[in-house]
Amino acid sequence: QEQLVESGGGLVQPGGSLRLSCVASRISFSIYTMNWYRQAPGKERELVASITRGESTNYADSVKGRFTISRDNAKKTVYLQMDSLKPEDTAVYFCNARSNLGAYWGQGTQVTVSS
Repeated sequence: QEQLVESGGGLVQPGGSLRLSCVASRISFSIYTMNWYRQAPGKERELVASITRGESTNYADSVKGRFTISRDNAKKTVYLQMDSLKPEDTAVYFCNARSNLGAYWGQGTQVTVSS
């Protein structure tokens, strides 16, 4: 069964950093566009960052200059480096894989930014 497993969430103070990881299994990882979404309480899920198979990246305006998405195809892993975190970054972060073969979601990891 195809699977995405996120890790790296936690509690961090404003201005701090976290690195999220998402490991894929049983998918042809290298052909997928990999995405990070987030969902805060009472809000819709929103796209935070994307990286294509060709490693083109795209970011939500709210995280540009603070977050960096990257991928390691050999490890079937996508990362989200989050710097200069703000309280409004608090959310559950989800990993998503998308291609013409289908789409898959991870279970999510909680990120809380608070002093």
